[in-house]
Amino acid sequence: MDAVKCGALLSAADLGSMTAAAEKLGYTQSGITRMVRSLEEELGFPLLVRGKGGVELTENGKLMLPALREIVRAEENARQLGAEICGVATGVLTIGSYYSVSALVMPAVLSRFEALYPGIRVRIQEGGNREMAEWLGEKAVDCCFGAEPAGDVCCDWIPVFRDELVAWLPKSSPRAAERAFPLRGLEAEPFIQTSPDRDTDQDRLLREYDLHPDIRFTTRDGFSTYNMVASGLGVSFNQKLISRAWSGGVAELPFDPPQYIFLGIAVPSLREASPAAKKFIACVKETLAEQGT
Repeated sequence: MDAVKCGALLSAADLGSMTAAAEKLGYTQSGITRMVRSLEEELGFPLLVRGKGGVELTENGKLMLPALREIVRAEENARQLGAEICGVATGVLTIGSYYSVSALVMPAVLSRFEALYPGIRVRIQEGGNREMAEWLGEKAVDCCFGAEPAGDVCCDWIPVFRDELVAWLPKSSPRAAERAFPLRGLEAEPFIQTSPDRDTDQDRLLREYDLHPDIRFTTRDGFSTYNMVASGLGVSFNQKLISRAWSGGVAELPFDPPQYIFLGIAVPSLREASPAAKKFIACVKETLAEQGT
């Protein structure tokens, strides 16, 4: 099965448009259409449903998605390995990442990576634990930088550093001056939740301790939550990493008992990881070791 045709199909499915896929890959629309049809004829069933709004995968196409991505990934790995044998590191690296990791950890890592391997292009897909689990399952990324995937996600996990979960309180709160914040205290205050029901670190802690806070507001990102806490709208919690670069009217307290999570890198298969992915993992470890993280 031709990797170029598979790549054309995947681009059309990801972008929802034959025209957009053609523009991205440098083909004509008719050229993309011919490749997709050829692939469908080879398999014996339709992969895309075409309509006025664009294209989307058929149910059989969704079933084929991991295998098609694997074909494209294997071709890219072979190309990278060939270039490496010739002494030149090239390729494309797709990384899934927490928003916080992208903003606060990735710049230093990518600065080092770019200096060492200028021929490798990096694409970052930002999301939470649930999105990254889906990307790993579909093999849509080379690796993910975040918390350890939960459930039945088949991957290899490399812990990189430990971060503390801390409570966020308005500085005007009577508890702001205390040495620690009790976990059950989350049930006694108005609570602001970030990205609920997305298998976030908040979801995991609340589930682990069977906590049922009074959720007054929800947000999509930690910075919005942080500012809402600063405005006195309630309490929340998150990784200590997130607020390192922020300042405002938020009191940050450790939990009683203390709570920690490990952040690291998940790859669909470390043994089958691309040369670029292996170089990135090494670069992450070296950068964080230098920072003492």
